[in-house]
Amino acid sequence: MTRSLKKGLYIDERLIKKIKDKKLGDRTPIKTWSRACVISPEMIGFNFNVHNGKDFIQVLISEEMVGYRLGEFSPTKKFTRHGGKMQKEMETVAKQKELDTAKAVKGSTEIKK
Repeated sequence: MTRSLKKGLYIDERLIKKIKDKKLGDRTPIKTWSRACVISPEMIGFNFNVHNGKDFIQVLISEEMVGYRLGEFSPTKKFTRHGGKMQKEMETVAKQKELDTAKAVKGSTEIKK
C-alpha cells in the first residue's frame, strides 16, 4: 500500500540534517540505512552509501533520480548468470571473439609503426 498523499513523501529528517551540514560540492559519502527515503531536490549532487543488507553501495544522486527511493539504486540480490552447457559455450565463443579483435587491433597498430 502506498503512502497517502495527505501525509506527503517520506524523507528521513536525519539525512536532510546531514545534507545541510555539508557543502554542495563535497563528495564525501553520507552513510545511510534509510532505503525507504524518497530522493528530494536538496539531495542532488551528494554521494550516499546506501546499505543493501550486507554492504554499502555508493550512489551519486542526479536530477533524474528525484522522486525515486534510495533503496532502488542499491540492489539487495546479486545476479548470478543463468547456467547450463549452452551458456558456457556462448561465453567461450564471445571471449574468443574479443581476443581475436584485440589481436587484430594490436597487429594493425604495429604495422603502422
